[in-house]
Amino acid sequence: MLPLNYAILAQFAHGEEADADTVMGALAGAYSSARQFTKKAVVEALMTAHANGLLDETRFDLDDRDQLRIYYQATDSGRDMIHRYIGV
Repeated sequence: MLPLNYAILAQFAHGEEADADTVMGALAGAYSSARQFTKKAVVEALMTAHANGLLDETRFDLDDRDQLRIYYQATDSGRDMIHRYIGV
C-alpha cells in the first residue's frame, strides 16, 4: 500500500479531474482506517501538490452544504512525475 500522499497523487495519474471528496471516496476502501485519512489532510496534500506545480486548479463550486469545493487535475509535468516516482 502506498503512503497516503502518494495514493492521493496517484488518483491524478491518468488526467482525471477530482476534488478532495472524490479522492477520499476512491481511497476509502484502503485508507479509511488510517488515522491521517481526514478531509483536512487530503485538502492539504492537494494544495501542496498545486503549490509545487503537480496539479492545476480546474474549477470551483459549492457542495450541498455550501462548502467550497476545488477541483484539480494533474499538469503534464505533474503527470510525468507521478508516473516516474510513484509508478502508476
